[in-house]
Amino acid sequence: MAHDIRRVAVLGAGTMGAAIAAHAANAGLTVDLLDITPAELTPDEQRQGLTATDRAVRDRVVRAGFERMKAARPAALASPSLAARISLGNFEDDFERVGQADWVVEAIVEQLEPKQELAARIEKAAGPEAVVSSNTSGIPLASIAEGRSEEFRRRFLGTHFFNPPRYLKLVELIPSADTDPEVLEAVRAFVEGVLGKGAVVAKDTPNFIANRLGSFAGMHDMRYAFEHGYSIEEVDALTGPLAGRPRTASFRLADQVGLDIMVGVADNLYRLAPDDESREELHAPEPVRRMLAAGRLGIKTGGGFYQRGKRDGETVFDVLDPETMEYRPARDPDLPVVAAAREHRDLGARLRFLLDKAEEGDRGGVYVRDTLLPALAYASRRVPEIADSLVEVDHAMEWGFGHQAGPFRTWDLLGVRATAEQMARMGLQVAPWVGELLDAGNETFYRDGAAYSPVSRTYEPVRADPDAIDLAALKAEGREVLGNDSASLVDLGDGVLCFEIHSQASAIDAGVVQLGQQALSELERGGWKGLVIGNQAANFCVGANLGEVGMAAYQGAYDQVKEASRSLQELLMGLRFAAKPVVAAPHGQTLGGGCEICLHADRVVAALETYMGQVESAVGLVPAGGGCKELVRRVVSPAMRVADAPPLPFVQRVFETIALAKVGSSAVESRELGFLSDDDRIVLNADHLLAAARREVLALAPGYRPPAREEKSVFAAGRPTLAALELGVKTLQWGRYASEHDGLIATRLARVLCGGELSGPQWVTEDYLLELEREAFVELLRQPKTLERIQAMLMTRKPLRN
Repeated sequence: MAHDIRRVAVLGAGTMGAAIAAHAANAGLTVDLLDITPAELTPDEQRQGLTATDRAVRDRVVRAGFERMKAARPAALASPSLAARISLGNFEDDFERVGQADWVVEAIVEQLEPKQELAARIEKAAGPEAVVSSNTSGIPLASIAEGRSEEFRRRFLGTHFFNPPRYLKLVELIPSADTDPEVLEAVRAFVEGVLGKGAVVAKDTPNFIANRLGSFAGMHDMRYAFEHGYSIEEVDALTGPLAGRPRTASFRLADQVGLDIMVGVADNLYRLAPDDESREELHAPEPVRRMLAAGRLGIKTGGGFYQRGKRDGETVFDVLDPETMEYRPARDPDLPVVAAAREHRDLGARLRFLLDKAEEGDRGGVYVRDTLLPALAYASRRVPEIADSLVEVDHAMEWGFGHQAGPFRTWDLLGVRATAEQMARMGLQVAPWVGELLDAGNETFYRDGAAYSPVSRTYEPVRADPDAIDLAALKAEGREVLGNDSASLVDLGDGVLCFEIHSQASAIDAGVVQLGQQALSELERGGWKGLVIGNQAANFCVGANLGEVGMAAYQGAYDQVKEASRSLQELLMGLRFAAKPVVAAPHGQTLGGGCEICLHADRVVAALETYMGQVESAVGLVPAGGGCKELVRRVVSPAMRVADAPPLPFVQRVFETIALAKVGSSAVESRELGFLSDDDRIVLNADHLLAAARREVLALAPGYRPPAREEKSVFAAGRPTLAALELGVKTLQWGRYASEHDGLIATRLARVLCGGELSGPQWVTEDYLLELEREAFVELLRQPKTLERIQAMLMTRKPLRN
């Protein structure tokens, strides 16, 4: 059933409904987005002479939601072009489209009666095999389905997406007592395999899993901070990456979510969970209530706990004083324990260090202890109420809130017995099943690929994802074929190798190039079927190690730089013409040399969230690993095989892509920029990326023949096109849109793309353009303003315009 879902009807074009429709479009599905007809005409509609029967009026609500979604940042759509997959309509004129959908998603206002009324209409209109779900964030599913037929209830469940659906991994699946288990598993497979999300199964209880635990922690932790005099800066310094949480930490997260939403979710939980022993903690602290009354809701109102502004030409974030309700300049928190804790790279060691410091009375350690341990204890008390499995609870917090470890994994890191004893000393109530686990001689919630079940009182195997490959686990099993400090060659199984870059920031350094050459040799001589280039770092590859390049330039080692560029080019050309198929598997930032790796692969299997670009111009350089050559070969050369085709438009496209350092905001946009071909694949679930790349290698391997080394396969447009590009650069400089150094970079780039000083258009070898790349790269590296740009990027992570 999961793979039979091709058409989706999303009912409700509010923030969540429109965003769910967008992500369904990202996944290649056909989408109908419907909403109510307006109750009355607006003044503008009246002035235009429109009536209630005009389609523009009747679709006004859905159109407004659709346009808000298209304007959302971060973008809900992987490319604006994907909006064409979404058809708009209204509940009165277009409800019959529900009958064409394989999956119907209700995402209307969070009120029971309208949801029940809509469910009744869906039951009449939907196809007999269509899955029907509600995106409710807390209304009981059984109540929504009340009065519906047994057949409807069999294929009805909750699908609670987290906002924004494109980027947050979590989808909570909430079956009712009547949901067919086969339907639940089919939807889980669809959510994971097609939509690329992480699905957890929650029980039909108020706010399900993530918001149930998140509401308690959010309100408890803010109240503790206010009552004990912690500043906003102190709390966020302690509760971000230091504690295994995102950089948004606590108060920045509240600003991002919106204080009205955060408090509304907690208030809803208070109302729906009268038997929760900790429900009084769900009341928003008094300063938060005053912020709500003042309309200081966060980013969407221009200020919440933080307010963005300008001071002395610099962007600043002022901080709210909860006593005066006025903003003041942010201050660096005086918490020495933060720097000391950062010395511990492992999360468990870091948290244990902080809790030890709390016992010594350290202010920072005390805050971590007095907020973390109550959250862990609360999580224990909610199981098995909200879910039967500790794994589902952990994944909900990891995927929904970006926690490095969920509550029970965190408890394991701290030591279950020692932490439970510490909780007892603090007067915190721990669920009885935790004591039973310890009394039975068990010391951890997880062990040997299994997790403790509070229901069965035994360890049960953790559900394994057959499409997820773990490189670290493979290396632990002894499947690393070769390796150094920067890269490894790993046996993925089925005769496929993986060239893994794990250098600092996934940058290309000498060690990466060295191991790449060794990988090619192993691929050629071994009994291997092909090679995947991929990793599981935060980013695929951010390009060359800029520190190494800058240091060599400062030392005047230009010959060394040119030779390093030649070595990288030789490696990538070796990959391009390897005797066996090479598949790149990028994700995240895939910039500069990382992008060039992909351009030289036989095939690319990219995660949806892959951001590709040739960005060297931002540091005063041009691509010198074959990036210029490849875009000319891919974009310009095919066009020039058509009689009388003018080269300028195609060279101009490549020129602008590189000169403006354009980066695709997704794999879809990266394809539109020319970095991916129509044959390359896009995978929505990044966990499945390496397995998909391995399958691609195995599909290419039978009868594989490497590309033929043509004598002259790249079109060089020559001097006429170069002159046109140079005139365009001069025009920008005359209009003061480009600096003198911008102009130098652009003209050197144009020279490479057009084949240097060739008098006219002609076909040249790939090596010819590679040599031009190396010369331009070194020439620009000799410029003081390029070194200034490199230094600025290394120091500030921002490009310098000079």
